[in-house]
Amino acid sequence: MAAIELDDVTKRFSDVVALRDLSLRVEEGEVFGFLGPNGAGKSTTIDILLDYVRPTSGTARVFGRDAQRESRAVHERLGVLPDAYHAYDHLTARQHVAFVVESRGADDDPDELLHRVGILDAADRRVEGFSKGMRQRLVLGMALVGDPDLLVLDEPTTGLDPNGALAMREIIREERERGTTVFFSSHILEQVEAVCDRVGILRDGELVAVDFIDGLRETAGAGSTLTVRVDRVPSDALDRVRSVEGVAYVSADGSTVTVACADRAKKAALDAIERAGATVEDFDVDEASLEDLFATYTTEVPA
Repeated sequence: MAAIELDDVTKRFSDVVALRDLSLRVEEGEVFGFLGPNGAGKSTTIDILLDYVRPTSGTARVFGRDAQRESRAVHERLGVLPDAYHAYDHLTARQHVAFVVESRGADDDPDELLHRVGILDAADRRVEGFSKGMRQRLVLGMALVGDPDLLVLDEPTTGLDPNGALAMREIIREERERGTTVFFSSHILEQVEAVCDRVGILRDGELVAVDFIDGLRETAGAGSTLTVRVDRVPSDALDRVRSVEGVAYVSADGSTVTVACADRAKKAALDAIERAGATVEDFDVDEASLEDLFATYTTEVPA
């Protein structure tokens, strides 16, 4: 069973189309990165899954349940870290978590959850004195109450320092190992690349790509850059490499050969260099970053 299924979801706000015929399937147990520029429709998609807004047309299901008609049953299996959460400044961190434990009928120890998110030492402090990063950790602790089957994290690393972001990634990995599905929306691309199994990219309310990151590189033609150090560059070596399907560019500087190619062509390019009579002494691979891919998919239609 899929954790999330969106079928032809469209959402209009007056004359503005926030989502257009969005269809998406997220499998149980995967960490799915949901990307897009500001205004692309990410938050609207999450709001529909949480039944905060209703789609104009189409359906949204969570673990087979209709997100609108069966929202109570859906929320029983969810943990949510929203992009904007209003904490109660006069309450302590422990009181916040204890309230969620009680309201969900769970048996979690608030102190264990606060320890897990790294703010146990602030358990008895009022939230009014918390930094944005501490509030983010607190809300994550609240989202983990009851061992949810699906975590919906909207910009979860916003406001976190590097140590906090590292701890967030570790918690996401732990949840994946436990079998939890994680739907992870973020604009901090290195965080997404570090933890996500697959990535979906929205542009102007439309889903323009869904794949593993390597697959996105292949489709976008971003591929890799091979820097190959050889004992010598035979006269026909560059022509041999150029003839390899998937190679976009090749050049030589002294005993270094540089090849821009699709991921699938890396081994064939190295083989072509060796067939030309050179000995490969070492090589490096510089893959297109998720930031490069994001720019490709959000500024032009990939071929």
